[in-house]
Amino acid sequence: MGGIILVRHGETEWSAAGRHTSHTDLPLTARGEEQARALRPRLAALRPALVLVSPLGRALRTAELAGFGDHLVEPGLREWDYGGYEGITTAEIRRTRPGWDLWTDGVAPGPAAHPGETSEQMAARVDRVLASIDDLLKDPGAGDVLMVAHAHSLRVLAARRLGLPPSAGALLHLDTGTVSRLGAEHGRPAIMSWNARLLQA
Repeated sequence: MGGIILVRHGETEWSAAGRHTSHTDLPLTARGEEQARALRPRLAALRPALVLVSPLGRALRTAELAGFGDHLVEPGLREWDYGGYEGITTAEIRRTRPGWDLWTDGVAPGPAAHPGETSEQMAARVDRVLASIDDLLKDPGAGDVLMVAHAHSLRVLAARRLGLPPSAGALLHLDTGTVSRLGAEHGRPAIMSWNARLLQA
């Protein structure tokens, strides 16, 4: 059974500030580019059967700098649509919604083009991505699938791969420029490594 290697994109100005970033396509900071370059030697030995990358620029740039310019763009990996909370920090949201939690409380409605997503909608999206690679993962000779995407989309994807509800992604903190791996133990999906940092803060 093949594994799934998850790479979160490098730092952006908003990720460094804790601002919710979905469709706003900010470039990597200088540190974010350094994080992405630091991935290259760590991942150089990999020969994934497939590389899937979110269509957002920060993920595409990370894939390029990490040495995976030959990839397929997968729209299902784009970040959770935060709707009316785009660009806002958790602390700011909690001024009007004390105790707010994305995983259980969802987002405020946004404009027509970006109305926001529920955790169930996010899960349905990554479930389709997982279904599209299921045969590949079951092929013992095919190799791993590498994905470059975003914190919340990858956390939900990991939860779903493990057979858990999307809210379980709350337990899987994921920093910028990190690598995680989902594999299997006794034929059952399992976390093999998580949130491995290559460049210290």
